[in-house]
Amino acid sequence: MLALVTMQTLFRAKCFRRLAIPGSVRVMHKDYRTVPPQNFTNYESMKQEFKLEIPEYFNFAKDVLDQWTNMEKAGKRPSNPAFWWINGNGEEVRWSFEELGSLSRKFANILTEACALQRGDRVIVILPKIPEWWLANVACLRTGTVLIPGTTQLTQKDILYRLQSSKAKCIITNEVLASAVDAVASKCENLHSKLIVSQKPKDGWGNLKEMIKHASDNHTCVNTKHDEMMAIYFTSGTSGSPKMTGHSHSSFGLGLSVNGRFWLDLTPSDVMWNTSDTGWAKSAWSSVFSPWIQGACVFAHYLPRFEPTSIFQTLSKFPITVFCSAPTAYRMLIQSDMTSYEFKSLKHCVSAGEPINPEVTEQWRKRTGLDIYEGYGQTETVLICGNFKGMKIKPGSMGKPSPAFDVKILDVNGNVLPPGQEGDIGIQVLPNRPLGLFTHYVDNPTKTTSTLRGNFYITGDRGYMDEDGYFWFVARSDDIILSSGYRIGPFEVESALNEHPAVAEAAVVSSPDPIRGEVVKAFIVLTPDYKSCDQEQLKKEIQEHVKKTTAPYKYPRKVEFIQELPKTISAKIKRNELRKKEWETI
Repeated sequence: MLALVTMQTLFRAKCFRRLAIPGSVRVMHKDYRTVPPQNFTNYESMKQEFKLEIPEYFNFAKDVLDQWTNMEKAGKRPSNPAFWWINGNGEEVRWSFEELGSLSRKFANILTEACALQRGDRVIVILPKIPEWWLANVACLRTGTVLIPGTTQLTQKDILYRLQSSKAKCIITNEVLASAVDAVASKCENLHSKLIVSQKPKDGWGNLKEMIKHASDNHTCVNTKHDEMMAIYFTSGTSGSPKMTGHSHSSFGLGLSVNGRFWLDLTPSDVMWNTSDTGWAKSAWSSVFSPWIQGACVFAHYLPRFEPTSIFQTLSKFPITVFCSAPTAYRMLIQSDMTSYEFKSLKHCVSAGEPINPEVTEQWRKRTGLDIYEGYGQTETVLICGNFKGMKIKPGSMGKPSPAFDVKILDVNGNVLPPGQEGDIGIQVLPNRPLGLFTHYVDNPTKTTSTLRGNFYITGDRGYMDEDGYFWFVARSDDIILSSGYRIGPFEVESALNEHPAVAEAAVVSSPDPIRGEVVKAFIVLTPDYKSCDQEQLKKEIQEHVKKTTAPYKYPRKVEFIQELPKTISAKIKRNELRKKEWETI
């Protein structure tokens, strides 16, 4: 018996040196910086003063970008680039607003002349973070064609579905995906133009680099109405095919001013770096509209994959003032050695895409002296809730409602719930629909209607509001785990898991169970120091840790250690993939 106790003691000494969260006591960085807001005084004044005038006609290229060009020419804007791009091979591109305007007008002429596209025609753009992606965005705005971005991770089947569903007449991609397009093009009756970004020609494709060299930059921007369709974003749920989310020229072009002005707190002197994949609406948020509304510089780094050392080097070498990345990316960064890097220009860090665990924000603050200001929104919206400068940050909370929306927690009948009660997160849309909300799901009126409950748009997310008006995310409605009558949100379980020193990162999903219907299953990537430990004993220790950290019924009854979690190119965890794997086995 003594021998057994001794073995257990040695095991615990080796594998569980301490269960306290590293940095859980607020140890401030020696240069901890509380940066005051540049564009507002405080949250209350921001809410009161915010108002957007909606003109009958609005086009972001003409009414925003070209106006910054005029300011630039008049010497009324700092000598900051409008666009600044680098890659890992030492290449660098810098454009002023005037140069961006000239190149995008050339691109616009290619769309209207060589591709014979007309206002309202749809254009699929599947490009990585290369300058042509930004030019395509602005060229579509100038021509009134409807941009449909796609991630470069799309398969041949995905591309076929998007071409057929959207009835796109043009596709723009690179040589990596051109063959996949050619393989399905004959099944897409509306597709008649293909543009490729490549150094060499390809049969059946217009070579964009060559065409831009010879195109005229004399182009008149289309006079689009504010509610005219501007873009379509494919967004996936946990079941069914991806939906086409429609946005008008004003919903993002004007609506995202709430992001740029308040959450990102940008000015023309700022350099904004957002690491999101070009296929997602988050790139529209923070790599196009929000920074350029404020006249700030959009910074882009073409990285084939998210790699901490490259991120640190870039933040150290370039004058980036505002940084935005996914929570999983921040977690990867704090697990890497940052001691030899100094981010002298960085003054504001934000996160969105999924909830960020409190211990990640603590560690980031400890190492950089900066807070991470979490924001919450969807493909269908601009910023719904956020942590804003000058506001007290409650770790784990997604902050307070943005000035754009009246946000409430609702029951199944659309009644507003009091503080502390969990319900559906909703945005009031009647009697007056707010700016910054999608127009509809294209060709899917049933799904569009299903998002309404009484006077509210239902986000599909669960949460609650506390007594101070802060909102707390519980889970996607689809991600809620129902086990033995209990409703369990994965975020709280993941946060508890991530506090354990053996856990590098974790994802929690539902798993089938013959008695309880479904149970909590945790997929865990171990930190290097714990990979040699007895795995069965380690599972038990982690399970006990979660029982003590949160309500015991929430602990993961199933635990699987894996080498890495499946992620998108922008480092977001693919929980759907893990859940699908679990339920396919029954």
